[in-house]
Amino acid sequence: MLALRAMLSYFNSWVGSLWDVSRFKAHVTTGDRLYAGTDSTVYLQLVDKTGAQSEASCLDKIFVNDHERGETHSYGINAKGLQTPNELDHIIVWRHSSITGDDRWFLDRIEIEDRTQKHRYIFPVQRWIEVERRYYLYEFDAFLPQDDRQPDNRRLELDRKRELYKYKETIERGPRQIQELPDDEKFSERYMLDFLKLKGKLIARQYHLKFTTEEWASLDDVKNIYHPDSTLHRPECTEYWTEDWWFGLQRVQGVNSVLVSLCNEIPAKLALEVDKVEPFLEGYTLNDALQNKKLFIVDLVLLNRAPCRGEMPVMIAPIGLFYLNKKDELMPIAIQLFQEPSPTNPVYYPSDSRLTWIMAKMFFNMGDAQQHQSCTHLGLTHLLMETMCVAAHRHLSPSHPIFRLLAPHYLYLLAINSRGLEKLISPGGWVDSGMIVGRAGMFKLISRGFRRWRLDVHGDVEKELESRGVLDPKVLPYYPYRDDAVPLFKIIKNYVRKVVTHYYSTPEKLEGDYEVQGWAKEMATSQMEGGLGIGGIPEKLENIDQLVQICTAVVAACSMGHAGANFQQYDAYGFVPNYPGILMKLPPQTKREMTEKDLLEFLPNKSTTLDIMVITKLLSMKGTKSLGDFEVQYIYDPSVVHIAEEFRLELKKLSHEIKVRNKTRKFKYEWFDPDIVPNSISI
Repeated sequence: MLALRAMLSYFNSWVGSLWDVSRFKAHVTTGDRLYAGTDSTVYLQLVDKTGAQSEASCLDKIFVNDHERGETHSYGINAKGLQTPNELDHIIVWRHSSITGDDRWFLDRIEIEDRTQKHRYIFPVQRWIEVERRYYLYEFDAFLPQDDRQPDNRRLELDRKRELYKYKETIERGPRQIQELPDDEKFSERYMLDFLKLKGKLIARQYHLKFTTEEWASLDDVKNIYHPDSTLHRPECTEYWTEDWWFGLQRVQGVNSVLVSLCNEIPAKLALEVDKVEPFLEGYTLNDALQNKKLFIVDLVLLNRAPCRGEMPVMIAPIGLFYLNKKDELMPIAIQLFQEPSPTNPVYYPSDSRLTWIMAKMFFNMGDAQQHQSCTHLGLTHLLMETMCVAAHRHLSPSHPIFRLLAPHYLYLLAINSRGLEKLISPGGWVDSGMIVGRAGMFKLISRGFRRWRLDVHGDVEKELESRGVLDPKVLPYYPYRDDAVPLFKIIKNYVRKVVTHYYSTPEKLEGDYEVQGWAKEMATSQMEGGLGIGGIPEKLENIDQLVQICTAVVAACSMGHAGANFQQYDAYGFVPNYPGILMKLPPQTKREMTEKDLLEFLPNKSTTLDIMVITKLLSMKGTKSLGDFEVQYIYDPSVVHIAEEFRLELKKLSHEIKVRNKTRKFKYEWFDPDIVPNSISI
């Protein structure tokens, strides 16, 4: 009897929808997600500005399997009951359970075409539609919480999201991770298939190389592991890695170009011998070089006494001193491999024997690589952004304009982090075999880096450069990282500011936005007090500039920040002597002349080398579309759509400028070219 009644109800609603359908047509798009489709009976009502409601229309086509994943279907809508020619105010959508018992439907959007008024209303949904629950949808669906006409539904939705998006502490006193990956955050099948195909191709090449190349008998053997037609090509650095100018170039356009600082005084812990460095200062005395801003320093103090693998019982923490020569090249003039000066911690100079100096540079770069992978790459892009992403899901409704602004930049972030922690950073995983710090040391470095990071400094490219004394091109003329990063950051900030000010036209709107205030408070509150402990964020947002600063930092870190740290990994790590993730024993405690055999003994074996090549090649793959070309559209408000179009035009202009600059650079630096920079962290 119940089944018969359901069938009669369905038939009556379908017949009713045949009447008065000339004015409105609904275009219904199901999302492109796993299990997004439904066989449920779906209904739609229109409500106009007077509050008049149309009769319910059944969104179903006879003999058509509609509402399936990624598909759009169109339906004539019964407008009976509406007052012509009033505009629509909102729509109501709901569904019954299906005969097959499916309880899921991910509705992307509904577009209502008013053929009388020649207007198309867009109602973004981007939610799972529960059975027998009515959803009241408003045009563009971008509202501050105090302006939402369905506040109870909004709060209920956020309560449910907080159950899905919970934190866990993987790294003590570090950024928090998602407790369990929600289905909505998982990779699409297409993305995973592309990733696995490349991985399979690289592993096949790895095994081929493993059985067709010799063990290391010389440094040339290490170069000969590559083949011209291989996916694992020979990196450009193999030709220059022993040169001092190349070592300096790595500080300004390498994979970790965020450490070099102006040196205003020689630190007491660097046991520098003045007579050993002055021959390399082109006539300057050491004091004159300091006064004329000719000296720069990279101090890897963060590594001091960090845990590391058994082959190296004490972690190195190098200090490198560089001189800016008359060609505007940074040239290394001194390297000390540990922080505390002592007779067993010699300072190395370019005047040392050639292979001894090369050995010192290899160990310095190994230290640099630990900080790069632990902080610059994993800790302060992947994991820090995961913390802020989970907080956004917990506090910002999907209808919140700030959530819609940030959502394209969170795509696949939680998925890649979950996979990375499981596959690469698990006990015995790649980090334990390919990085000298190992998993325990990496977690310690991430914790240290996180605790000293401040959003109001390190989250702002210009302020971060200023803090190191290298913002001014007159101080460090050739610095491609800075020269490309600053204009890109400004474009991102300008875009964010326009969007934020569109929705927060008065200070009162920010003050009354309890969702965004809750988001900021949870991020700013210390971990001891139950918060996330992110430095440089105020617990209460007092002005628009503070919100712009937070959102800009997120968009920049998820796009350009990760691009700069990630996409040239194979170019750096793919030839191990150039930028070693691991060396197999401590450097000598006294300075002695090195031989080629000595250098080979520091290098990992062929199997570990091939693992490093494969992993860094995989990590160098671009995953999502270029910045501004969003995979999923979250913004529909015409004013904000126009802002996004302006953003894309500015990016296009900068892309051209960077391509022109690269024509005159000795080595291209393309990692901040907007054509290369992706929207999100997905690899």
